[in-house]
Amino acid sequence: MPSRVDRYDHVPVTKENLDWAELVTLDLSLYDQPGGREVLVKQLDHAVQHVGFFYVKNFNISQEEIDFQFALGREFYSLPLEEKLNFHNADDLARGEYNGYRPAGHRILANGIKDNVQVYNIPKFDGYHPRQQPSALLEHISQIEAFSRKCHTEIVEKLLRLFAILLELPDENQLVRDHQYDVKGEDHLRYMHYAARNAKENEQVGNLYTPGHTDLGTVTLLFRQPVAALQILNSEGEWKWVRPQDGTITINTCDALTALTGGFIKSSIHRVHAPPQDQAHIDRLGVLYFARPNNHVILDPIQNSPVLNRLGRTTNAFTEIGQHLTTEQWVQVRQTQQQRRNRDGKITTDGKVSYTPKDLEIIPGLHAKVYS
Repeated sequence: MPSRVDRYDHVPVTKENLDWAELVTLDLSLYDQPGGREVLVKQLDHAVQHVGFFYVKNFNISQEEIDFQFALGREFYSLPLEEKLNFHNADDLARGEYNGYRPAGHRILANGIKDNVQVYNIPKFDGYHPRQQPSALLEHISQIEAFSRKCHTEIVEKLLRLFAILLELPDENQLVRDHQYDVKGEDHLRYMHYAARNAKENEQVGNLYTPGHTDLGTVTLLFRQPVAALQILNSEGEWKWVRPQDGTITINTCDALTALTGGFIKSSIHRVHAPPQDQAHIDRLGVLYFARPNNHVILDPIQNSPVLNRLGRTTNAFTEIGQHLTTEQWVQVRQTQQQRRNRDGKITTDGKVSYTPKDLEIIPGLHAKVYS
C-alpha cells in the first residue's frame, strides 16, 4: 500500500510591487463550445508571435492533483543526497541523456559560482524509457503517469489543435499526430528545486538563478507556484516578472515549434531571477511538463500551411545550414550542449551574461543564445 503523503501547502505570494508582464489567459472551457476555438486562436495569435508566453485556465486538472505532484517533488528533494545520487549519472548527462536526477552544483553558472538547481525528470510513459525510480515516487507511479497523460491530453493536444487552426492546416489534428503520447518521444515531467542563495552569492551572479534562454521543445507547462522568479523578455526588449495567477498554468512556446513554423511562432525568451526580498529566503519548487514532437519528426518548416507559405516562412535555423534534424537528434545535441559542466561564463552585477563560443556550440554552424 502506498505511503501517506502529507498535503502540500504553498507559501504566500510576494507583496512587493514588481513590474509584471501583461499576458493573455486562454480559457479552455471555451474549447468545446461553438465558436470557442476561433476565439482562443485569436487570443493565441498575438501571444505566440510576440512574447511566446500565455496562461491557460479551466484545463480539467484539479488543484488537488497538482498539489499532490508538488508534494511528491517535496518528498523527493527531502531524501538524503546519497539516495538521490543513485538516480544520477554524469556520463549520461554528458551524452545528452537528461532523464533522472541532476544535483545542484553540477555546472558552473558563471564567475566560478555553481548553479543552485536540482532537477528530476520523469520521461513520459510511452514504453520506451524504462527507468528505476526512488521508492518515494515508485509507490505513486500510477498517479504520476495519470498526471503526465492528463498534461498531454487536456492541455498539449488542445493547444496543438489551436496552433493548427492558426496555421490554417487542412487537418486540425496534423500536429497532434506528430506529438502522440504513446509514440517514442522526449516529453517529460519535471520536479525542479532552486535553493535560496544569500545576498552576496546572488550579487556575484547578477541576481540570476538561470540566465535568459529558450526551451528546446514544443511547449512547456509551468504549474503555478508562488515564489516570484520567472521573468520574460518582451517584444520591447524589457524583462518582466511573470505573476503566479491562481488556477492557471503558464505556457511558453519553444524551439521545435519555432523550427516547424519557420520562426512564425516565437520561442519565448525567459530567465529565472532571484526572488524579491520578501521571498529571498524561500526555496523554489516547480512542477513542469515539457512537450516535444515525436522522435522521428523532422524539424523542417511545415510545407502545407497557407499562412507560412504566404509569409515566406520556408526555412529555419537548421535548414539554413543544410541540416534536417529529427526531434531525437535535436534533443540529443542541444542537451549535450546544455549539460556541459565547465562553462567559463561571466555575469556582471547588472545581469549581463557571456559564455565562450565553444560553450554555446550545438553543432557546427549553430550556437545557442544566452540573453541578458
